[in-house]
Amino acid sequence: MAQRIAAETPGDYYIGRRYFKPDFKFWGYVRKPGQPWSTSQLVMLNEKKKLAPDRAEWKFGEDNNYEYKLSGYFSGEKVYEPASNRVYPEFVVTGFEVISTNPPPIFKSQLNGRADAAQNRYVIEKPEPEF
Repeated sequence: MAQRIAAETPGDYYIGRRYFKPDFKFWGYVRKPGQPWSTSQLVMLNEKKKLAPDRAEWKFGEDNNYEYKLSGYFSGEKVYEPASNRVYPEFVVTGFEVISTNPPPIFKSQLNGRADAAQNRYVIEKPEPEF
């Protein structure tokens, strides 16, 4: 995975990994191209300019773990997320493109299969340093 990330073209875009948890309102992790997932930020998505991919198709959360090339920017605002009782940076999305529907794992639970993920419904994982 480190080689794949290092080969990403630098530019004015972001890489996003959808991280859907039914009880939470955050969107997923966002990082700059060429940077490891461990530097990514869990974000709240501002959809005033463009709807999130799953919302645009009325398929809420079906894109969990998809990897996207995102156009947009961090607004500098923080948004409160009630289920986690935390604030997250706001990312204003202006466009998206699917990179992969089955990207390499970035969470430990992905290495142990779906049973682990189901048991950790309320656990908010952070991306691990590349495996």
